[in-house]
Amino acid sequence: MKHVAIVGSGPAGCYLADQLLRLVPDARVDIVERLPVPFGLVRYGVAPDHQGTKAVARLLDRVLARDRLRFFGNVEVGRDVRLDELRELYDAVVLATGAPRDRRLGIPGESLPGVIGSASFVGWYNGHPDCAAPPLLDVREAVVIGNGNVAIDVARVLAKNAAELAGSDLSPHVHERLLAQRIETIHIVGRRGPADAKFTRAELAELGKLANARPIIAEPQALAEAQRALAAAHNPDNAQSPEHSRTSGEAAAIVEVLSGFAQAPDVRETAVRIVFHFGATPLAFEGGERLEAVRFARAGIEPLVLPAQLAVSCIGYQAIDCCTATPNAGVFANEGACIEDGLFVTGWAGRGPSGTIPTNRTEAQRVAQRIVAELDDHGRGGGEALAARLAARGVRVVDHAGWRRIDAAELARAGADRCRHKFESIEAMLEASSAR
Repeated sequence: MKHVAIVGSGPAGCYLADQLLRLVPDARVDIVERLPVPFGLVRYGVAPDHQGTKAVARLLDRVLARDRLRFFGNVEVGRDVRLDELRELYDAVVLATGAPRDRRLGIPGESLPGVIGSASFVGWYNGHPDCAAPPLLDVREAVVIGNGNVAIDVARVLAKNAAELAGSDLSPHVHERLLAQRIETIHIVGRRGPADAKFTRAELAELGKLANARPIIAEPQALAEAQRALAAAHNPDNAQSPEHSRTSGEAAAIVEVLSGFAQAPDVRETAVRIVFHFGATPLAFEGGERLEAVRFARAGIEPLVLPAQLAVSCIGYQAIDCCTATPNAGVFANEGACIEDGLFVTGWAGRGPSGTIPTNRTEAQRVAQRIVAELDDHGRGGGEALAARLAARGVRVVDHAGWRRIDAAELARAGADRCRHKFESIEAMLEASSAR
């Protein structure tokens, strides 16, 4: 029997486990997860009001329930078992640990209260046990730095009213904290122009449908410039590769939605304005005891200074150490998913924070084939040996049945206007995992 350990139970890890089980009939796959609950960014990264996207968890859960797969929840590599131990027990080990750390801007004032990275902020409103509540105090203006879907998610969650959040899994106390703010303006600020924004069309267009807020374009001339550039790019006399044409088409779709925002009649009164700024590079967070404003540089014109009591930086994420394995420039260096003999990587930990959830399924097929080509049966102990070692150390392992008990308890404790009420501490999860 061949034994593979996957460290991390997000989409990358689960999709890879599924592929390996399909390709290798004589393999056992164990997923080692430091939290008592699985699914990584599906649970803690996807916005709480996007339950359609989170529904993929049901498919991933079916993977965890498969024969020849074992879930080791509440087991942290480096705390409960060393990476070199896993490599001794398994024929292959795969790091699917994601990229949980915020990239930093490295500008003055980044440590001021009121300045927070999106991993921490999104983790907080998604109930991640590691993410403490940010110091929200009478927030009237918020600045969201970044031009990707995470920035859109943050702005949308800040702007939605109580009725629009019904049916989400936003926790009651987070909802109370958000509703207690008197947010009037949310600025979304990007360093590049509109055509370079990384929003998807559907996410961006959703902002135009909010009951409580309306999107505004601060500098409409930037849209005109983007439209001219895109028109020139589509000139038949300008030869383009198919990839470039596809990218240009995506950019045109984004500019079209932004243009619709700019041309919308200014007749709808809303409590919140969502203001888009382009071509602005963050220079400093300003304030005394807490954040008061964010300063941006703009080419050829005066700096942009936006008053703010909250700033969320959405500029990307980085992988972190997994015991003795150390990332370089935010990812684990690898050649075709292989870090070194017997050690592999998949998902954001290896490629960086790019793509969508289905991207991991496509990548899993390629990574699985690479692992299978090098996978040999060394007669190692695998999951049985790991379980014995963890038991000897007194580690409280949550298996798949334990996770399902947590899942059932979270669904049962949800109120009438919520689909789920997550446990937000490890202790509460562990207690629910053993309840009968």
